[in-house]
Amino acid sequence: MRIIFGLVLIVGVALAGFAVHMTRGYLSTYQAELDREKAMRSSSVQTEEIFVLTQRVTYGEQILPDMVKKVRWPVEAIPEAPFQTEEQLFPEGPEVPRSALRTIEPMEPLMLSKVTGAGEVAGVASRLSKGMRAFAVRVDVTTGVSGLLRPGDRVDIYWTGRLPGGQTETTKLIQSSMPLVAVDQSADEERQSSVIARTVTVEATPIEVAALATAQSSGRLSLALVGHNDDTVSASVEIDKKTLLGIEEEQFVEAPREEVCSVRTRKGGEIIVTQIPCTN
Repeated sequence: MRIIFGLVLIVGVALAGFAVHMTRGYLSTYQAELDREKAMRSSSVQTEEIFVLTQRVTYGEQILPDMVKKVRWPVEAIPEAPFQTEEQLFPEGPEVPRSALRTIEPMEPLMLSKVTGAGEVAGVASRLSKGMRAFAVRVDVTTGVSGLLRPGDRVDIYWTGRLPGGQTETTKLIQSSMPLVAVDQSADEERQSSVIARTVTVEATPIEVAALATAQSSGRLSLALVGHNDDTVSASVEIDKKTLLGIEEEQFVEAPREEVCSVRTRKGGEIIVTQIPCTN
């Protein structure tokens, strides 16, 4: 009996030790999983819901409620002024949609800069900033950069005419880096065809509008295209024909008159004038 009892005791101790070992292994594995989950949570990307399009739309098309949906977007990659609520996207209700100001691809975030106001159609008025005005400038193949202008480009505007009292024509830079909002009757930035425009419309302040109107009525306006990445500020530019050809203006200096001294004598009824050296 003692032998059997001893064997049972030994087997029981062995089983208890094995159970303790298995429990420790299980607890270690469980703790490792907890630590890994905590690490994953700490390094997870924070997201927020924004509206995206479910289909492609082009310039001028309306954006209807069944064309959008919400998706989770990384917070660090959210663009400026996205639509995050239905009240923002359709402030006057789903029956008053916005229109696209450019081509928007599927799953592309909807942003305030890509669409018009609620109920507005895509056009020049929707592209004007607050306090700005649209002014049309007459151009042709030479003054309009040979049909290469597109809405969204920036141009320098030069005036050519005669200054008051001037004898020759002068060309002067009057406005620098003005944004174009339309070419002829189109405000579509993605128009691919090149056309010889008859008018281009620039965005300007009321004072700039007055200056351009005066310049257009008193001379000729020409445009120069500004590069997209060019942020330099153009200095004052004014050139006339003499400056262009390097002709210096002649200055006439009147030669001093030679002083003449004389003596008058009378002989009878005749007066005789005799020149003499000046003694002063």
